[in-house]
Amino acid sequence: MYIPPGFNTVAPYFFVEQAESLVSFLVNGLGGKETCRTMRPNGCIQNVQVQIGDSTVMISEATERYPAMTCAFYLYVENADKAMQQAIEHGASLEMPVADMPYGDRQGGVKDRHGNIWWISQRIVEEPYTP
Repeated sequence: MYIPPGFNTVAPYFFVEQAESLVSFLVNGLGGKETCRTMRPNGCIQNVQVQIGDSTVMISEATERYPAMTCAFYLYVENADKAMQQAIEHGASLEMPVADMPYGDRQGGVKDRHGNIWWISQRIVEEPYTP
């Protein structure tokens, strides 16, 4: 099986209203990098690919066939406090303040303007999760 560079076995795909603003949040608020862009003849985003860390997500403007939908994501970062602040400075709202969790993560949560929840997590122990 061939998976293109920058992609993993599962790649999140967003369908949102005002897709350009989500692309901006992913790049500026979460430190992503836009790697590919395809536009529709009407000027709306058909597909934008944004690499965040070692994963790529895709974004499209919602349509009647593919309406806007929300989801939740778990995002690993180097510094949860800094990443949370950056996300909030770029339009996210606070869901849960950053705190040390009993399962070994320093984590907080934000909601982007499109309703998606981002659990921003810094692993503070170098061991797997345990039941």
